[in-house]
Amino acid sequence: MAEEFTLAPMRRLFLKQGDLRVSDGAAEELRRAVGDYGSRVAKEAMVLAAGEGRKTVLGRDVRAANRQFEALMAGA
Repeated sequence: MAEEFTLAPMRRLFLKQGDLRVSDGAAEELRRAVGDYGSRVAKEAMVLAAGEGRKTVLGRDVRAANRQFEALMAGA
């Protein structure tokens, strides 16, 4: 899913965090990480919506899925 994002927004994410230069490799790895994480959250949000018998994913599904992954990462 990394191909869904361009490198420019990844560079901006880095620049918002500090004033270091960002290599193409770093921007590419962040793009891959964001794409992977987003895909996992989206998949879990769809599971949550389907589990409630809905055909529409809502913002609350995405928030709940994100919270689940944050909890997993905090416990890791």
